[in-house]
Amino acid sequence: MPTRELAVQVRDEIDKLAHGRRIASVALYGGKPIRGQISKLQRGVDLVIGTPGRILDHLSRQTLRFEQLQCVVLDEADRMLDIGFRPDIEKILRRCPRVRQTLLLSATVAPGVARLAKRYMSAPEIMDFSPTSKSVDTIDQHYFSVEGDRKYELLVRLLQREEPEQAIVFCRTKRGTDRVQRKLAKKFSQVDCIHGDMAQGARDQVMRKFRAGKIRTLVATDVVGRGIDVTSISHIINYDMPQSSDDYVHRVGRTGRMGREGVAYTFVTPEEGTELTRIEMLINHLLKRDEIEGFQAVAKAAPPQAAPQEPAKPAGPRPPGKRAPRRHRRGL
Repeated sequence: MPTRELAVQVRDEIDKLAHGRRIASVALYGGKPIRGQISKLQRGVDLVIGTPGRILDHLSRQTLRFEQLQCVVLDEADRMLDIGFRPDIEKILRRCPRVRQTLLLSATVAPGVARLAKRYMSAPEIMDFSPTSKSVDTIDQHYFSVEGDRKYELLVRLLQREEPEQAIVFCRTKRGTDRVQRKLAKKFSQVDCIHGDMAQGARDQVMRKFRAGKIRTLVATDVVGRGIDVTSISHIINYDMPQSSDDYVHRVGRTGRMGREGVAYTFVTPEEGTELTRIEMLINHLLKRDEIEGFQAVAKAAPPQAAPQEPAKPAGPRPPGKRAPRRHRRGL
């Protein structure tokens, strides 16, 4: 799993599916004390769900052994390769028994994913469940043209207009996520944020509150852009354009779950027109231009003010022996 949140979600779903059966599972991920995980492993488990780094940690400690391993699942393989997990994944696969079943789940079959499959899978069968269009039919998709310094004001006006049941506001950076969350919390209730620099306990608490409906607006990086399933999300707002077109598809896919309707808004600055075109080409769908009545997407420039002129001093006679002051040209 590429993220801790996804590992926890999959573990919880496995526990629901295994209800009434003697199937033990454990989620292994960083940011949590390793002793509790070791204790669960020592009692014996049937299913291990984990992030690559923490799985390697347990392998090095010999608290996780693969002698009886029968099946390996690489979920969100393309995302794990994108964020640099390829060396860790290969280390793990080399430790697995040669006789095993390997499942590689990926939204896209990028060259890196294809190479991984060719090297570590034997005569794999390809099952393609992708629709002809990468866009979800139940998601109404819009965009706003806006200057970068007007995006926050647009976000406030949009939230006031839409009054979403639950919304995720995606930002590109962790610092930007914190900044937007702090400003929104002064105007709206039930606002929180999540990103990779937060302690794991804090991230877990935020996700629990969000799933329980105690958080109405979640400002986040792409740490929740994939796999996270919260059915009550009604709005996705791309405050910052995603780094890739595929990331856009995953972001907006957080709404419109289980056949419910959803809406996605993307803020596009004048410099980001080509990114919008790439997204529209990928999903084979034109986003609808939206505007908010009375909102100026471009800040009004202040009228130029003439600099006050000082009255010229009358030139008096120069004292004898004193040179005229030198004039220096200002460097531009």
